[in-house]
Parts: sequence; structure tokens; C-alpha cells
Amino acid sequence: MNQRSIIDVPDLSPDEINSLMDTAEDIISHPDAYADACHRKKLATLFFEPSTRTRLSFEAAMYELGGNVISVTDALSSSAAKGESVADTVKTVSCYADIIAMRHPKEGAAAVAARNASVPVINAGDGGHCHPTQTLADLLTIRREKGRLNNLTIGLCGDLKFGRTVHSLINAMSRYDGLKFVLVSPEELKLPSYVKNEALKSRNVAYEQTTDLMEVIGSLDILYMTRVQRERFFNEEDYLRLRDSYILTPEKLKHAREDLSVMHPLPRVNEISVAVDEDPRACYFKQVLNGKYMRMALMLMLLGLKRKEDC
Repeated sequence: MNQRSIIDVPDLSPDEINSLMDTAEDIISHPDAYADACHRKKLATLFFEPSTRTRLSFEAAMYELGGNVISVTDALSSSAAKGESVADTVKTVSCYADIIAMRHPKEGAAAVAARNASVPVINAGDGGHCHPTQTLADLLTIRREKGRLNNLTIGLCGDLKFGRTVHSLINAMSRYDGLKFVLVSPEELKLPSYVKNEALKSRNVAYEQTTDLMEVIGSLDILYMTRVQRERFFNEEDYLRLRDSYILTPEKLKHAREDLSVMHPLPRVNEISVAVDEDPRACYFKQVLNGKYMRMALMLMLLGLKRKEDC
């Protein structure tokens, strides 16, 4: 591979992440300056796992940059159904597109794609491993809501075992100073030891674990809710038993701080009551919009493109 790909958040330095957020802010303020930045460029979205927000966000991002999109939205409609390898698929698609965004159910598939593609590859989620562009959306949301990425107490609630968005966010945020993570989950869905060891313990980041959300909600600057993911379970009985472990309601939010920011990578099932949507502390739909802007900024960086300076 002779071009850079983004497989996980640590592929980006803190300075690069800050630069991407600055670009995203500039896109928000000056959209016309970026309207033709990707003229005649093509994004291929290869999604071998269901997605709404991430795929449409990438596609909207490229269209708003003046580029075009070619898509695979279902593994059954691609040559993967015939047994074609990820390596061969991306070698082929590299002949058609300038950049690839790929989601795949198997951990490590994005890294395989990056090693074999001749264009940049962006990991749009690989199994339960990581989801770097969701994390970029999360970081921009936190910075826009809180004005900083340091000195925060962040509660992560729900499925911390299989939640790739949680793993990526911890990896990214643990590089900033003055953070504390509060890990709220059932015992069966606790954060994996390797994430704690690599991202928290090795960097001396403060954290605590609990099964009781109400015990800690009043101390949080950010509450990051996640769904219990049916597709990550091998046992339907376990899924049904754990899916409703934590449901955020307006009643529970009465015990939280007035400046709390409630986040969620979506899709939501029932872990956040729809009544919470009207609360000014709800930020999850802002995350969706911020994700589009950060994906725009990331594609510009990987393609070596910039805004029109005269706008």
C-alpha cells in the first residue's frame, strides 16, 4: 500500500485529531468553500454488515464535497457471496475508486483491506473491534459541547464488552489529561481486560466499574449510552436477559447534572426513552451530524485536498 489508511483511532495523533476537528468546524462555518473539494473523486462504500447512519454519512459527506459514490450495501449482492476474499475485493475496487470506506463483521478485515488496497481505506467498523470515524464524531461532539477534551468524567453505560464504539472512544480519550472513566455494565458485559490494560492502566487513567447507573450519574460530565447488541450474541437467551439492563428516562436524569451531555452512537432500541429526546442534555442526534463533518474532514486529509482559499 502506498497511501495512508485509518483502521483505528491511534492511527491518528492527537495533533491530527485536533486538526481534523478544526477542519470540521471550518466546514460547518464555510460549507461553500468545500463544495467542490472532491470534484471527480469517487468514494466506494463497502458495507458487508447492515448500516444506516455510517454508510449514509460517508455518502452524504462525499456528495457535499462534490464527489461521487459507488456502493456495496449487502454482502449477498457482492462477490463475497461467491467466496471472494476481502483482499481481492479491495484490489478490484481500488481500480474504480479513489478512497474506500468499509464495514465488515470480522475483526481485522479492515486491516487486511488496507494492506491490499492501492487507495486509502477507512475502517467503518470491523466486528466488535473498533469504529474510528464514530469516535471522531464523538470527539467533535464532546469538544463542541464541553469546549475541551480534558478534565472530564465520562460514564460509559451498557454493552462495554462488544461495543466497538466504546473501545475506540476509550482509546482516543485516554490520551488526554485529567480524565476519569466510569464503566457501568452488567457483569456479563464488562469492558474487556485488554482494553483496560492497553488504554487505561498503561496510561494511568482513572476509572471505576459499577453495575449501578444511579449510583454515579450525578458525578458525570458525559453519559455515553450503548445498546445491548443482538448481533454480538451467540445465545438468544442471554441477549433477552440483558437487553433492558439500563434504560435512561427523564426521571433518572433528574439526578444528573444540568450540564450533563447524553450521547449514544445509535441505533437506539429502548435504552434511552424517547422522552429524553426533548431534554437539552440529549446530544445523540448532534453526534450524527458531527459524524458527517468529521468524515468530510478525514476524506479530505487522506486525499490530500483542501478548501478553496478564496471562500
